[in-house]
Amino acid sequence: MREQYGIVLVGCGYIGKSYLEDIAFRDQVRLVGTADVDQGAAMAAARRYGAVCWSTDYRELISRPDVDIVIIATYAQSHLAILKDCLKAGKHVLCEKPMVAREEELESFLSAVRNAGTKVLIAHVLRHNDSYRRLHDMIADGMIGEPKVFRMVQNHHHMGQHRLAALLEDCSPVVDCGVHYIDVARWFTGQEVESISGIGSRISVPQDAPHFDYGMLTMRMSGGAVAYYEAGWARTVAFQNLKEFIGTKGRIRFTLQSERYFDREEGDLIEYYDGQSGRYQIINHQSVYKNMWGQLLHLIRMIETDIPAEPTMEDAAQAMRIAFAGDRAIRTGAVVKLS
Repeated sequence: MREQYGIVLVGCGYIGKSYLEDIAFRDQVRLVGTADVDQGAAMAAARRYGAVCWSTDYRELISRPDVDIVIIATYAQSHLAILKDCLKAGKHVLCEKPMVAREEELESFLSAVRNAGTKVLIAHVLRHNDSYRRLHDMIADGMIGEPKVFRMVQNHHHMGQHRLAALLEDCSPVVDCGVHYIDVARWFTGQEVESISGIGSRISVPQDAPHFDYGMLTMRMSGGAVAYYEAGWARTVAFQNLKEFIGTKGRIRFTLQSERYFDREEGDLIEYYDGQSGRYQIINHQSVYKNMWGQLLHLIRMIETDIPAEPTMEDAAQAMRIAFAGDRAIRTGAVVKLS
């Protein structure tokens, strides 16, 4: 590995801070700059995490010769423009999901990546989570038999109305977070989503708001599995994080370390039920939930050894296409068929 890579972070909000906490003081990187349209946020992040400089205009920073990688951690509506500027400046890019906020922008994003002379990785952080990798391997090894039902819920009791309004300016929850779990369904089963439908509601936002703050997607997969994903961002929604994978021979239920009632120090909890023997197995697994460093390290390996992106750009794009189709299905009340 090269001794150090110069990093610029664009977007010093919630996700940006998660990156800074995990990568800022690694020996392999040097935090050159922080950028945010909020001057106070950019300045505070630079001071706290030891950046050389900060700016309210990211273009001032990405033109620096000591910058190798740009992390795009802004809202999705700005991703395409920032990506194009970074690639034009010859920088490698780690871009937060979702890739874009509007379906019509996706092909422009992909075209820019295809024509780039540098590397681009989309931040599907669950691909770099050791517990999710363990779950994938258990299913791939046939421990639950043929995958049949995936139950995935990610509801948030959202207390910050300002942040909620800003998030919903971008896209609905089934797009913003749905890309993660659509990707999980495809990754874990090896199957394609053939059709998608869903329901949605506006709970804490006006009925004429551009996006709903609660949605549920239901998916039929090419190999016979079905999956659903539920996401709500509202003050009256209770927090819930359910992940359960059911097959013909068994099932797996997954609980994050932070949500365990007992033995939290043991890490994440994987509960496996063998339907043939009737036995239960408890697996404690140490993992970093938001492994921002793992993602960045993968991008560095892409730069140095030309390994594929994880997920591939096409897998990330397909998750986006399916999420947009699901959003469309909720709006129209129709079942959307996918090729």
